[in-house]
Amino acid sequence: MTLRLKFIALAAVLGVSACASTETRYYTLIAPANTTVAPAVAAAPFQFEMLPVLMPVQVDQPPLVIRQGNGSLAILDAQRWGSPLGDEFHDALTGQLERRFGTRDMAGLPKDSARPVLSLRADVRRFESVPGSYAMIDVVWSLGLRNTGSKVQNLTCSSVIREPAGPGIEDLVLAHQRAVSRLADSIAKTAGNWARDQQSPCL
Repeated sequence: MTLRLKFIALAAVLGVSACASTETRYYTLIAPANTTVAPAVAAAPFQFEMLPVLMPVQVDQPPLVIRQGNGSLAILDAQRWGSPLGDEFHDALTGQLERRFGTRDMAGLPKDSARPVLSLRADVRRFESVPGSYAMIDVVWSLGLRNTGSKVQNLTCSSVIREPAGPGIEDLVLAHQRAVSRLADSIAKTAGNWARDQQSPCL
């Protein structure tokens, strides 16, 4: 083999190795169907509308962002969300609430004027990922209930949820999925009570 051919072969091997070492993996906050809660026995007495989710700008980007022990953040270019993190959170929470309410998200769709509409807005203040330690979300969420011809009623609550996480990136993602599920539990229980009695507190 000539020297030129040797260089070509070496370049090809190095190119393949470089591609293999930078393989990109994609993750989602939407939990698998077999880990979600069972459908509600009866549909909620309202129509459900999920509004856009606000997400901290430092984590609302395609790569996963993890918190390190020295207070710094690391951006993992080869570990990415399947869609923008705000959209991931919105879709994951929406799916969880649809199962708990026994009704579909009607955002942007025609509503039945004879039934009240419950809207939900979520503002994620913190979304922390610490490998080998925890996944944490700090969310301020607001419910709005409107009936035809009546004033909109509002209730604002907050939830700080922390789930233990293993050392791997997949462990962190699964921990965040569990945190979203717990958030959905709090919202669904609060909404169910509050829709019946506007004096009910946040749960």
